[in-house]
Amino acid sequence: MEILYGFGFLILFIVAAICGVALRVRLHEDHLSQGNMDALRLVTGLLVTFAALVLSLQLSTGKQAFDAANKDRSLYAARLARLDQCLRNFGTEMEPARRILRQYTAAVIASTWTSEPAPVVDGMPDISKIAASGEDQGLKALINEVGLMVDGLTSSDALHTNMAARCRNDYTLVQESRWAVIEDANGVSRGSFSRIVSVWLALVFLSFGLQIPRKMLGAVVLTIGVVAVASVMFVIIDLHIPYGGMFGITSSAMREALADMTR
Repeated sequence: MEILYGFGFLILFIVAAICGVALRVRLHEDHLSQGNMDALRLVTGLLVTFAALVLSLQLSTGKQAFDAANKDRSLYAARLARLDQCLRNFGTEMEPARRILRQYTAAVIASTWTSEPAPVVDGMPDISKIAASGEDQGLKALINEVGLMVDGLTSSDALHTNMAARCRNDYTLVQESRWAVIEDANGVSRGSFSRIVSVWLALVFLSFGLQIPRKMLGAVVLTIGVVAVASVMFVIIDLHIPYGGMFGITSSAMREALADMTR
């Protein structure tokens, strides 16, 4: 989808620039006087400055949101592996909980990164029935079952009492990270913002088409500007979709956590 947005921006700006060039050809010379062109350059300069500020701010915000989502995913993987290690240390009676945790982790990987080969874990749920985004009830049931088993930990000595408390704390941290990752995966809707900024930039390129000389060098410079600005808009949209596109978060952290669980 973000690639379609990128091509859409590119086509819009090209059309706006061509309309500006065509309009200049049709206008009477009186409309292209020095005074009118100076006024046009003033307005264009205002639009360019405002658009540059907004684009730089949105690019910075998008990068920060992407970095936060990437950090949340890595932290989630680490906490899943830590919970599994705690259950392993507690004893063999927690093997059923560890098995469910492995099934849950494998299902999360397979449902999040659908274009990659899915990990194979015995008893994992059907991936086709897992929701692509938001909270999935099947995955919720799995992790909740692990939580019930953790809450039911009983101990006969001080060592296992402390380990049970640590496992419960680890499970709480897993739940916190799980919700953070769910919210990150939803991304941020850029629809209204993209439409408004696209109109500003289309007006800018329309103005450029009116002002630029009808020479080959002028056309090349205008084309470079169109491609550069369209690519910036593409990057902004792509960064706000953390699990897709060119800059998507990789599955390496989650796969390493699953590999650690199966050792």
